[in-house]
Amino acid sequence: MPDLSRLVDYSNPNSLGSRLRLRRRHHLEGLIEAIYQRKGSVRIVDLGGRREYWKLFDDLYLRSRKVHVTLVNPEYTPTNTDQVDPNFLAVSGDGCSLPCYQDNSFDLTHSNSTIEHVGTWERMEAFAQESRRLAPAYYLQTPYFWFPIEPHFLAPFFHWLPESWRAKALLTKWIAHESSSDLGESMRRVRSAVLLDKAQLSFLLPDGTIRFEWIGVFPKSLIAIRQPPIP
Repeated sequence: MPDLSRLVDYSNPNSLGSRLRLRRRHHLEGLIEAIYQRKGSVRIVDLGGRREYWKLFDDLYLRSRKVHVTLVNPEYTPTNTDQVDPNFLAVSGDGCSLPCYQDNSFDLTHSNSTIEHVGTWERMEAFAQESRRLAPAYYLQTPYFWFPIEPHFLAPFFHWLPESWRAKALLTKWIAHESSSDLGESMRRVRSAVLLDKAQLSFLLPDGTIRFEWIGVFPKSLIAIRQPPIP
């Protein structure tokens, strides 16, 4: 199995993953501009977010639009940069349950490749509900189940195999860069990412517009957007 990890090397601006993120900036910038024109500032909550992702935008642009981003991540440990950057706040939290924030505490809920990692279908429903509750507008991106390459293991057709076969494949080092030491680890890794199709995402976010992100003739990801309200 060839090592496709270079395709998602986000430290390389020419990698496929980096180019796709730049393409997504167009949708995000449209939402930011619409909110800024109406309110004069933009409060974003990024569920599962990290500071590195927001390098999509120049810091001068974020400051000019008075963008403040609250990064919510259960594994997040703020770095010194995050602590001193007034435009970002790092919070340890579960995107499926954030009772510390009232309804519409933010202008925009954002998540990038997060909902597929939260666990069970019930937790996906809770994550979607929080995405809708925390802000009047949202942007959610997730890999598409019917794209032929599984994006986390970077293996063709891997996610279409039965769960037990995928776990055994990791044990037998079929995917050299993703091998596991025992069946327990294999099962945890296989269940750590559950990809969605369009019907499932439409059910979770019924008030959003679902778009495909394309690579050639193949839809690679799903993007759900709920526009900010018209004043």
